[in-house]
Amino acid sequence: MKSLQNWLEEYGESHQNKTNILIHKLCVPLIFISIYFILFSLHFPLAKSMYLNWANVVYLLALIFYFRLSFRVGIGFLLFGFLLALFAFIAWMMWFYFSDNAMLRYSSIIFVLAWIGQFIGHKIEGKKPSFLKDLQFLLIGPIWVVYPRRKPKLIP
Repeated sequence: MKSLQNWLEEYGESHQNKTNILIHKLCVPLIFISIYFILFSLHFPLAKSMYLNWANVVYLLALIFYFRLSFRVGIGFLLFGFLLALFAFIAWMMWFYFSDNAMLRYSSIIFVLAWIGQFIGHKIEGKKPSFLKDLQFLLIGPIWVVYPRRKPKLIP
């Protein structure tokens, strides 16, 4: 398995343009959160609890990947997952409980618009999205957005 640094460097190769980076810093979190909300709104078979849902099952699988990469990254996404689950539950209860499929509909719209933004960013960059090379890059994108990048040292 590649190291976290290797993943981030390889992902960063197709994300050098400042406009593309800005688009990714906006769109990657929107995609990540909208996927969670889409999965949260889909009914889980035989589940009588809002805690057992597709969003949490898929997030658990992603956490396994994140913890295998780095304990620190895993903890960060574990904490973010708790906040995301809490926000999804509150949003469901406050805004979407009485509106059939509204969370799914709005999250799907955000998902599509954010992906359009991503492809515009890559058109500007002039490079293909990393996930076309390896689907695991779909899980690297959220790390890349929040992980501090080191500036190269200038040699006099």
